Amino acid sequence: MRSLQALVLFGNKLSGSIPMSICELEKLYGLLLQQNQMSGAIPDCIGNLTTLYYLYLDSNRFISGIPGNLWQLKDLQELNLSSNFLSGFIPPEIGKLKAANLVDLSLNQFTGVIPSTVGGLQKLVNLSLANNKLQGSIPDSIGKMLNLENLDISHNNLSGTIPTSLEALRYLTYLNVSFNRLSGEIPSGGPFRNFTNQSFLFNEGLCGDPRYNVPPCQTIANNQSKRKAMFQGVFTVLGTLALILFLALTYAFVRYRRKDTVLTETDPLSSIIPLRVSHYEIFEATDGYSESNLLGTGSFGSVYRGTLRTGKLVAVKVFNLQLQNAFKSFDVECEVFRNLRHRNLCKVISSCSNLDFKALVMDYMSNGSLEKWLYSHNYYLDMKQRISIMIDVAAALEYLHHDHSTLIIHCDLKPSNVLLDDDIVAHLSDFGIAKLLHQGECIAHTITLSTLGYIAPEYGSRGLVSTSCDVYSYGIMLMEVFTRIKPSDGTFSGDLSLRSWVNGNVPNAVFQIIDSNILSSDEDHFHEKLSCLCSIMELALNCTMESPKERINMKNVVATLKKIQNQLLAYYA
Repeated sequence: MRSLQALVLFGNKLSGSIPMSICELEKLYGLLLQQNQMSGAIPDCIGNLTTLYYLYLDSNRFISGIPGNLWQLKDLQELNLSSNFLSGFIPPEIGKLKAANLVDLSLNQFTGVIPSTVGGLQKLVNLSLANNKLQGSIPDSIGKMLNLENLDISHNNLSGTIPTSLEALRYLTYLNVSFNRLSGEIPSGGPFRNFTNQSFLFNEGLCGDPRYNVPPCQTIANNQSKRKAMFQGVFTVLGTLALILFLALTYAFVRYRRKDTVLTETDPLSSIIPLRVSHYEIFEATDGYSESNLLGTGSFGSVYRGTLRTGKLVAVKVFNLQLQNAFKSFDVECEVFRNLRHRNLCKVISSCSNLDFKALVMDYMSNGSLEKWLYSHNYYLDMKQRISIMIDVAAALEYLHHDHSTLIIHCDLKPSNVLLDDDIVAHLSDFGIAKLLHQGECIAHTITLSTLGYIAPEYGSRGLVSTSCDVYSYGIMLMEVFTRIKPSDGTFSGDLSLRSWVNGNVPNAVFQIIDSNILSSDEDHFHEKLSCLCSIMELALNCTMESPKERINMKNVVATLKKIQNQLLAYYA
């Protein structure tokens, strides 16, 4: 198959070695064999595939080292060899991958040092060398990789200091150097202002800012005896204050216990002091992750209903750390929710994170998901409620796309990720595969696909995500909400899809495709209400145009829907 451009066989149970004949596919730009059981060595001839853009061989059982010819792939954009048994050194030739934006060699057995030539990878966005046996220091040259956003070199045997050159990486949002033997002062400038102690765990020689949970760096004092005397005086004062504080707290605790007073979420301090939830309290709150408390299962874990000791009802998202990308999904959700404040986004109350357990504690949404209300016979949403819910979702997306300092793309819009509170107000949830774009960026690349049926064409075919992808998914969901038919419905096959079906019936046969439960032909103002539904479907079609440039943005979506809603409410009045 000499004209084959992409060979995608990931997520199967393929075994054995890569056949040498693959090297004859001279036009191949994508080779995706990850998540199989393949073994042996990576063929030396892989470097003959000079048109290769994407090479994913991760999560297999490959042994030996990386073929020397691989570094000749000057157009290679993404290289993922993680989760194998590869060994040997990382050669300096890695610096030849000038076009690469992703290099992942984690979870292997590489030894030696990190070559300084990695600094020549100017386009690199993601670099992971975690969970190997690398030694030596972190190269200063990494500070030249100005497009770097994610750097993970944890779980190695690296020593020396963290180079201050990394302060120049203004796009760096994720750094993990944990579980090494690093020492010296942690830099404090540039992106380090936003990092937490989670980036620097188990490096006993590190010092710096107390917020990293490391000791302060030692400085040379001219008079050690004076300093010792000063410390003794301070400790004496602090000891006395600590004793007084302990007695005061004991008195307050006994007093409040006698009154049987429980601190709840209505306490005025709850807005100032963040809720702290331990691993054990989560286990206790969910009755040991009881099946009866299970609310749902997603791509990276499960969500449980729980009751905290304060009596507060919460939803707890427990991540399955055995799943690939579960750690990354947790980090992304934490990053997204760190600064987001909007009434139509699910509120994260707290998180619990250690090496073996990660969970998010969120407000409990008593009315469950929009999917449940659409497809359960025990629930019903009228036309006014449906348009109100979709305005809520559009408002959340407008905030993410246009009103927040960091542009956020949700990437997985669907009814199951829209939760409803007591008042049927919608809250957008599950940001596990979201993309955060910094100033000047408007598009990103990913290999993580969302739910089929809701994916924009450019997302599904090339992995390109932008705000237009969210707009497309929103348009599909808008059709689904008012037709009550899923895009994955078995009636759609071949060239027939939910969009083409709606497009073929608008505007002349709208009544034939809408959910029969929301409009009856004998209702008052039937034609006016039908006209509103027609406008909604036309809006959905404008959201799902084939070309991203032809789709409208969420500001216009919100404005259009609110105008339709006002007309609709007038007819019901």
